[in-house]
Amino acid sequence: MKTSFKLLSVLVIGLSLTSCVAKKKLTELQTRYEKSENDLVKCGDTVQDYKDKLERMSRMQQEAENQKNVTLGTVQQRDMQINELKMQIADFKGLRDKQLDAVGNLTVLSKEANANIDKTLSQLATKDKYIYLLQAARTKADSINLALAVNLTSVLKNGIEDKDVEIKVDKTVVFINISDKMLFSTGSTKISPKANAVLEKIALIIKSRPELEVMVEGYTDDVSINTDCIVDNWDLSAKRATSVVRMMQQNFNIDPNKLIAAGRGQYNTLASNNTSDGRTKNRRTRIILMPKLDQFYDLLSADKK
Repeated sequence: MKTSFKLLSVLVIGLSLTSCVAKKKLTELQTRYEKSENDLVKCGDTVQDYKDKLERMSRMQQEAENQKNVTLGTVQQRDMQINELKMQIADFKGLRDKQLDAVGNLTVLSKEANANIDKTLSQLATKDKYIYLLQAARTKADSINLALAVNLTSVLKNGIEDKDVEIKVDKTVVFINISDKMLFSTGSTKISPKANAVLEKIALIIKSRPELEVMVEGYTDDVSINTDCIVDNWDLSAKRATSVVRMMQQNFNIDPNKLIAAGRGQYNTLASNNTSDGRTKNRRTRIILMPKLDQFYDLLSADKK
C-alpha cells in the first residue's frame, strides 16, 4: 500500500513539473513571437524610407535629364548657325574664284577689291570663332550651374519640407526660393531661429564657390503695412533682404564684397494675391547665385578657353 502511494505521488509531481515546463516554453515562444512582430514592423519602416529616398533621387535624375535636353537643343542650334556661316564663307570664296577666272590675264579686279574680299572673309571667320566661344561658355556655365543645383538640393533635403525651399537653374544663375514662414514672422524683419540651419547650409556652398556673387531679394504680398519701423512693402522687403545678408556676413563669414541686398516689394509675383495660398507663395526670399561679370567674360576669352 505504501509503495502504491509513493508511486502515485511521484506521478503527480512529474505531471506538475511537466506542466510548468510547457507553460514556461509557451511564454518564451510568445515573447519571441512579439519580438519578431516588432522587428517586422521596423523592417517595413526601413523599406518605406528607402522607397522615399529612391523616389526623390528619381526626381532629381529626371530634372538633370531635362536640363541636359535643353542644353543639347542649344548646342544643336549653335551648330546650325555655324554651318550657315560656313556655307556663306564657301559662297564668297566661290564667287571670288569665278570672278578671277572670268577676268583672266586682264586683272580687272584691283588690289583694293581683293583686299575687301579678304577682309570680309576674315570677319566671317572671326564671327564663326566667336560663336564657338559662346557655345563653349554656355555649355560650361550650364554644367557648373547644374552641378551647383544638385549639390544644394542634396545639402538642403534633410529636415526641410520641399514646399519651403525651391531650387531652380535659369540661364546663367541658380535661384533658391525660401518661403516667408521659414525665415520671418508676419510683418517682421528678424530672422527666426529655425532659419539658421537652412542659411548655414547655403553659406557652406557659397564659401566653397568664391567665384560667385550672391544677391538676396525680398518679396512681399500686396497687403499694406505701416508701422513705427516699416513704411511700406518696399521697406519691408528691403529690410528682410538686408537681414539675410547681414547674417551671411556676421554669422557665417561670407565675404561682404560678394553680397547684394535688394527689395522687390509686392511686385514680380508668383501667384495671384487674391487668395491666401497665392499670398503665401508671394511672400518669399530669393537667393541668387551668379557668376561675376569678369568670370563670365573669362569664359569667352580665347586665351583662357
